[in-house]
Order: sequence, then structure tokens, then C-alpha cells
Amino acid sequence: MFYLLQVAGNVADSVNKMNTAINTADKISMIDLLNKGGWIMYPLYFLFAATIFVFTERFLAIRKAGKIDDNFMRIIRDNILSGNVTAARSMAKNTGNPVAKMIDKGLQRIGKPIDAIEKSMENVGKLEIYKLERNTSILSLIAGIAPMFGFLGTIVGMIELFYNINNSGFELNTIAGGIYVKMVTSASGLIIGLIAYLAYNFLSTQIDKTVYKMEAASSEFIDVLQEPTK
Repeated sequence: MFYLLQVAGNVADSVNKMNTAINTADKISMIDLLNKGGWIMYPLYFLFAATIFVFTERFLAIRKAGKIDDNFMRIIRDNILSGNVTAARSMAKNTGNPVAKMIDKGLQRIGKPIDAIEKSMENVGKLEIYKLERNTSILSLIAGIAPMFGFLGTIVGMIELFYNINNSGFELNTIAGGIYVKMVTSASGLIIGLIAYLAYNFLSTQIDKTVYKMEAASSEFIDVLQEPTK
């Protein structure tokens, strides 16, 4: 009976210690919790900042490139059919988006074979697409390495935790408190990786929309060149 009472007392003491650890965790702010992640959090902070910066910069650039006046190709067509190529080129230069740059290259090649015009426009289109995709691969890279950094931080933290247990002995509140702190880096890495992954796919979708507009404008321009002039 005395043995059972002693066991029950030990269990109750362990439960009280666990509740104390949990209550302490509840009172910790998010910033304090992140700071407990250790030195590995600094690379994760950097990756998060890089994700926000690259996404914002590319989003603004892609949105600007995708803005095309609905009347742009109609005006270009009217100028070409009326023989006023100079006015068409002037409009294309003043517009300055990828579609306009392709059309301007095509206007410069008027009089040459259609195949040569298409090739020139295609080359300009590839260059503009490359400009749109610039630095987006950074988001893909972050999506892959951020979770790895997080897991690395957790593994290092767990090694330190078990080392301390080996030296100081087993205490339930130390284990409970130590494990949730060490998991902070894994959670942070996964969240950052997810944000970077979503950002990369969103930008890829926006680039695809702009590329579609470029292809549609190029096809329409070639059709205009094959129409009889006034």
C-alpha cells in the first residue's frame, strides 16, 4: 500500500510539473517563442525576408508588364493598314510593355519575309519572358531549403536536450518544455517554405497570363501583315 501511495504521489507530482510547463508555454508571446528557437532562426528570418522582398518586387513588375490597353492592337492594325507605320512604332515605343516591345520589333521588320518577322518577334518574346521570370527561382529554392533549415534546428536542439538529460537526469518538465521549444524551428521552416511555394506558383500563373497575351498579340500582328493595305 505504501508503494502504491508513493507511485501515485510521483505521478501527481509529474502531472503538476507538466501543467506548470504548459501554463508557462501559454504565457509566452510569439516573439519570445521564436527567439527560443536558437541561432538557426536567423537564417530562417533571412529566408522569410527574402521571400517577401522577391515576391513583392516580381509581383509589381509582372503586374505592370501585364497591363495592356484593350485598344492597343486595334490602333496598331489601323495604322499598318493605312500605311502609317511610323505612328504605329511611336505608339509601341511609348507603351513599353512586353507586348509592345514585340510589336515594335515586328514593325521594324516590315517588308521582310513573314518567317523572318516571326523569328525576330519570338526572340524578343523570349527575352521578355526571361525578364519576367528573373529571381522567381529564388522562391522555389527557399521553398525547398527553409524546411530543411527548420529540421536541422530541431535535430540540433534535440541533441542538446538529450545531452542535458544525460548529464542532469530525467525531469518531465524539462523534457516537455525542451521539446516544444525545439520544434519551433521545424514549424517556422515549414511555414516559410509553404509561403515561398505559394508565392512562386502565384507568380508563375501571372507570368503565364502575360505570355498568353504576348502570343495572342504576336499572332494578331502577323495576321494584320497579311491583310491587304488600303
